Amino acid sequence: MSALHVSSLRLSHFRSHMRADLACDGRPVSLFGPNGAGKTNILEAVSLLSPGRGLRRSSAEDMTRRPEALGWKIAAVMRNGDRVTEVETWSEAGASRQVRIDGKTAPQIQLGRIAPVLWLVPSMDRLWIEGSEGRRRFLDRATMSFEPTHAEAVLTYEKAMRERNRLLKDMVRDAHWYAALEAQMADAGARIIAGRKHAVAELMRGQDAAQTHFPASDLTITGADGAEMPETADDLLTAYTESRPRDIAAGRSLVGPHRADLSAVFRAKGVPARDCSTGEQKALLIALILANARALLRDQGTPPLLLLDEVSAHLDAARRAALYDEICALGAQAWMTGTGMELFEELASRAQYVSVDEEAGRSIVQEVTP
Repeated sequence: MSALHVSSLRLSHFRSHMRADLACDGRPVSLFGPNGAGKTNILEAVSLLSPGRGLRRSSAEDMTRRPEALGWKIAAVMRNGDRVTEVETWSEAGASRQVRIDGKTAPQIQLGRIAPVLWLVPSMDRLWIEGSEGRRRFLDRATMSFEPTHAEAVLTYEKAMRERNRLLKDMVRDAHWYAALEAQMADAGARIIAGRKHAVAELMRGQDAAQTHFPASDLTITGADGAEMPETADDLLTAYTESRPRDIAAGRSLVGPHRADLSAVFRAKGVPARDCSTGEQKALLIALILANARALLRDQGTPPLLLLDEVSAHLDAARRAALYDEICALGAQAWMTGTGMELFEELASRAQYVSVDEEAGRSIVQEVTP
C-alpha cells in the first residue's frame, strides 16, 4: 500500500514487553487480548513515533520494563509511497528520550515531519466535562499535526512563562525584569493562537467535507471563562503589561493562550458538548479525529496514523461498522485495541489481527488469521 504506515515495529524492554516484533502491510491493525496483556502499551509505542510524551504523557523512566529497569527502545520502519524512513527512539536507564532517524541523531520535532499521529484513548471520554487543560492539549495535538513547529512555539511560550511566574511569585515589580520574557511570550503566543485558529478551521472543513455517521460540532476558541483573548503579538504584550499587578497578586500569569479553551456545540441539536450524553460526547470526539485525518489527507496527500484504544467497545455494531468503513476509505493505518476479535468482525479481511497475551510474566504478540 502507498499510504503512510508503520511496516515494522520492534519493542525492547518497553512497558510489559521484553520483546515484541510486528510486520505490517498498511492495513488497519486490530490488537486483541485480555485486559492487562499490553495492548495499549503497543499503541503507546507507536505514539512515540511523534514528538512529545506519547498518549499516556508518561516520563521516559516510567516506560521501562520492570523489574529490570534497563531502559527501553522502539525501532520502526515507516513507509509513505516510495519513501522509507527508519526511526529509533529510546531511553537508557534514568536518561531522557533520544531519537535517531535514518541512523542520525535528530530532535523530536523532526518526527512530526515524518508522520502525523492522532489518538483517541478512554481518558479523553471526559474531555468536554473536565478542565480546560485537556481540551487545550487536544487542540495543540491537532495543531501540531498540521504544523509541527507548533510544538516549538508552545515550548518557548511555556519556558518564558515559567520564568515570568517566578518573578511574579517573588513579587518583583521592576518592569525591566519582565520585558524580555513578555516579548518572548507575546511572539510565541501569537504563533500559538494563529496555529490553533488554523487547526479549528481545518477541523471544521474536515467535518463539512464528508457525509458521516458521526455528528458534526461547531468549534470555538475562547479565553478563560469565555472572555475574549488578545491575538496579535502587540496586543498580547499590552495585555501582559496591563495584567502585571493582578498577576503579581495571583502569583501567576492570568492572560494568554495558556488560558484558552475549546468549546464544541453538537450542530444538529444546538447543544454544548458538555451537556450531551456520554455516547454523544464519544461520537463527537470520533468525528473530530476523523475530520482531522480527512483534512490531513486533503492537504498533505496522505492520512495520519490513527491510534484508537478500546474505541470499539463504546460503539454499537452499526456505528462500529461505520467507523471501520471511514478508516478504510481514508486509507489510514489505524491501530485499534479490543478484548476480543469479534469487536473487529466488520473489518473482515481489511485488517491485520494481532493477538496480545501474557504467559509466565512475558508478553506474547503474534499475528493471527481470523
